[in-house]
Amino acid sequence: MKLFITGISTDVGKTIASAIITEALEADYWKPIQAGDLNDSDSHKIQRYISNDKSVIHENSYKLNTPASPHLAAELDGITIDLKNIIEPKTINHLVIEGAGGVFVPLNETDFVLDLIQPDYKVIVVSRHYLGSINHTLLTIEALNNRGINIAGIIFNGNENLPTETIILNTTQLKCIGRIEEEPYFDQNVISEYADLFRDNILKI
Repeated sequence: MKLFITGISTDVGKTIASAIITEALEADYWKPIQAGDLNDSDSHKIQRYISNDKSVIHENSYKLNTPASPHLAAELDGITIDLKNIIEPKTINHLVIEGAGGVFVPLNETDFVLDLIQPDYKVIVVSRHYLGSINHTLLTIEALNNRGINIAGIIFNGNENLPTETIILNTTQLKCIGRIEEEPYFDQNVISEYADLFRDNILKI
């Protein structure tokens, strides 16, 4: 199973959700494009958060120095992101792929994060509760549906917000894989607890 984790915006909890799913499945993890924080990248964070000994953290296809939109970060590094150079790692294990920002984050002048999603990927959308998140969530799902992409479900990040969650789930007819509460911190123990909570729903995808 190949699961692509995208968000409705930046900083909505994709990496925490990716860590939970990686731990739940003892899956491999790959973030094709890392922009900024190269000494403490999302791949580093996943390695710290998971506690199983089966997951392999695969190398980024692009490591960009500036914490910015990938198209700009690449330009500042004097390169252009080429989808041909983004080659999925070979593995016989489950693979969790983490996107960068939302689906319409630009990679270059013509391609977006949306273009990284392959036909055999199942997408999990991470939605964080904030004013405007309903609109951002529905627009993200509409964009994925317009491409005929298989959406496996939604993970909500933040304490329960029933009016928000109800309208999103009723409108999209997607399943809620789980909710990540507002935790004071995340470590291996917290990630493992969420992995146990989410595992059955993930395995049903």
